[in-house]
Amino acid sequence: MARIELDLAHAYRPNPQQDSDYALLPLKMVFEDGGAYALLGPSGCGKTTLLNIVSGLVQPSQGKVLFDGRDVTAASPQQRNIAQVFQFPVIYDTMTVGENLAFPLRNRGVPPARIKERVGRIAEMLELSGQLGQRAAGLAADAKQKISLGRGLVREDVSAVLFDEPLTVIDPHLKWQLRRKLKQIHHELKLTLVYVTHDQVEALTFAEKVVVMTRGRAVQVGSASDLFERPRHTFVGHFIGSPGMNFVAAQCRAGVLEAGGRVLGAAPAGLADGELRLGVRPEYLALAAAEAPGALPALVQRLQDVGTYQLLTVRIGEQVLKARLAPGQPAPAVGAMAWLQLLGPHTCLYRNEELVA
Repeated sequence: MARIELDLAHAYRPNPQQDSDYALLPLKMVFEDGGAYALLGPSGCGKTTLLNIVSGLVQPSQGKVLFDGRDVTAASPQQRNIAQVFQFPVIYDTMTVGENLAFPLRNRGVPPARIKERVGRIAEMLELSGQLGQRAAGLAADAKQKISLGRGLVREDVSAVLFDEPLTVIDPHLKWQLRRKLKQIHHELKLTLVYVTHDQVEALTFAEKVVVMTRGRAVQVGSASDLFERPRHTFVGHFIGSPGMNFVAAQCRAGVLEAGGRVLGAAPAGLADGELRLGVRPEYLALAAAEAPGALPALVQRLQDVGTYQLLTVRIGEQVLKARLAPGQPAPAVGAMAWLQLLGPHTCLYRNEELVA
């Protein structure tokens, strides 16, 4: 395993002049030895480029990559001792499941007894023990991808194991099982794992730390709780959560927060006057009594009962907000006015898309 340090930027075109020319804007990041990380973001945000720079498939156009303090920027994946699992299965159909798992170890001259022990352990973790003697050619796509995962995990001496959306071909009802397995394997083997995905459920259930990316920027690195409770960028608030965070235009004037022409309450000490956006999760958007101090009136547009909660959709001017209510909680009727309390211990303030400390 290795501690991986990144201080770099990357552009696929020569002489980049503006942010849009970069696939990865300048970033500094550390993956600690033995940690489990996820790179999370929409398609085109730069997460696969970042993974390929870590692996050595792509050399950054600026900066460097360090493994345990050693500069490996120009080193190949083999020299870095990286294992990588791709989006689609990469296996040898002519070999058995056991031979596929053993292949990386045989290539490195590992003693047969140790190969047998290690293959057996990984096969047991991935529930492949009963298929070790079976030809890989006849297996379903999800079983083949489990073999790919196993081949990435079977080596004990790797600097890191990198996963590029490895559950894409897996049936949805099996994904949660493999996510659980990967988390269990990480706890048992203590490998440095970096996992690319656009699925927030995969990222938040697998990783100890999630790197949220957008338009070539890593906008926040944190735990699931950090990303949910204190998004450092409005994109994180919008992207994390279902539904995402609500945002309401507001102003700070002489120590008072205002929105929709009404006073919401006192501003945090030291907050400069100017335009703001209030961020509040649907889970924390509370109903209030009519004309309650600090509450805003909103037109109710929809009320959906989704079983574990009710989802209330309201409009304040041109802004649409959503609130999650407990099952059976009294709710205003569609077309009626609801009063909402925006300020609370979980409310976040943003200026220029960044969290105000």
